[in-house]
Amino acid sequence: MRHARRRLQRLARLAAVGGLLSGGLMMTTAMASEPATRDGDEGGTVQPAELGASLVSRLGTSRTAGSWIGSDGQPVVAVTDADAAVEVGRAGARAKVVRHSMRQLRSATDALRAAPRVPGTAWVVDYASNEVVVHADSTVSAGDWSRLSGLADQIGGFVHMQRTAGSFTTRASGGDAVFTGGGRCSAGFNVTNGQNDFILTAGHCGSVGTTWFQDAQGAERIGTTTASSFPGNDFSLVEYENGDASSGRGVVGIGGGREVRITAAADPFVGQQVFRSGSTTGVRSGRVTALNATVNFPEGTVTGLIETTVCAEPGDSGGPLFAQGLALGLTSGGNGDCTTGGLTYFQPVTTAMAALGVSVAGAATTAEDGSGAALPPAVAGTSVPGVAEGATLPAGSVSLRTLVPGLVVVAVSLLGLVATRWIRSAHDRRSYRRHYSQVWG
Repeated sequence: MRHARRRLQRLARLAAVGGLLSGGLMMTTAMASEPATRDGDEGGTVQPAELGASLVSRLGTSRTAGSWIGSDGQPVVAVTDADAAVEVGRAGARAKVVRHSMRQLRSATDALRAAPRVPGTAWVVDYASNEVVVHADSTVSAGDWSRLSGLADQIGGFVHMQRTAGSFTTRASGGDAVFTGGGRCSAGFNVTNGQNDFILTAGHCGSVGTTWFQDAQGAERIGTTTASSFPGNDFSLVEYENGDASSGRGVVGIGGGREVRITAAADPFVGQQVFRSGSTTGVRSGRVTALNATVNFPEGTVTGLIETTVCAEPGDSGGPLFAQGLALGLTSGGNGDCTTGGLTYFQPVTTAMAALGVSVAGAATTAEDGSGAALPPAVAGTSVPGVAEGATLPAGSVSLRTLVPGLVVVAVSLLGLVATRWIRSAHDRRSYRRHYSQVWG
């Protein structure tokens, strides 16, 4: 009987230890299944976007026509010859043979830029379709449309004209409750020059000398615009009144008292899922559809923009575009709204920061490029209007729901181990008392 009981206790202990190991493995697997990030070391994981970009750089603009992330999450590289396609395949990416090289596509955008400016138009290089897409909004007259169509025909059949609903406007909101003297905008990212902290936001929100307030009545002053670039670019720098962003360093507010930690600045890639926050429409999600876009706003032309499917409305100007803790862009302008949808364009933060000599406040490093799409940590597991369903958590943060099964197994195993230990101790005490009473009577 005693040997049978010991065997049962031993089996129970082994089961508990096995449960601990299994639970730990389940938790490790859950964390490992989250998207990996680039760690910056030579032995670090190469992200799909990095692989595509490196292949484009290696093969050159005469043999490639851009790269993007396909719907399956794999990098796709547009190439102009079979040898390049083989090289891309060997490197682990998917090749798409196209007719026109990036050099030809850029030549087309140069011709469009050299033509007389038409407000209400925008153009981008569409990597997937291997063409230059020219958007013309509802304000473009029939005569201007005809002239642009004629220019497109002269350039070549790879320039595609497309009418767009609404109108391309900057997203400042003159007349609403204002944070600046002339209209309401949204703060972008907190940045620093190493001595003082600033707000990085859109340039069209205010010129140098513009005073910013926290409230519509102008009672609480935030700071003053010390640098601004618009048109051409669309960024500005607002120096905090006391030179310090305080607890707001390195974070982006997304409403409801929630914040997302920003660790670095990066360049996005085509196909990346991204998030935007603005004072009018809150947090919204979408995907990057093109880079280096040119938009002819009524106020002037802005180049080098990020084109996305994220919606925006007046008052969202200057708000942050981000993904996976990386600062990507500042809301510049677009068409449509968050009811009907539309295109929104963003000023890349890497360009702005380089020009202004600043970096993300509270971050030690700057990433070379975006490394995946992810729902910001503070939004994960919650229902946020405008954020696409199924958005994944970022690398470096893990959903509690994915850890629950492993945590339960570990907890039950620990209880089992403690119980077997207590039972054994109780049995040993009883045995000792019996032995003591027999010996000493």
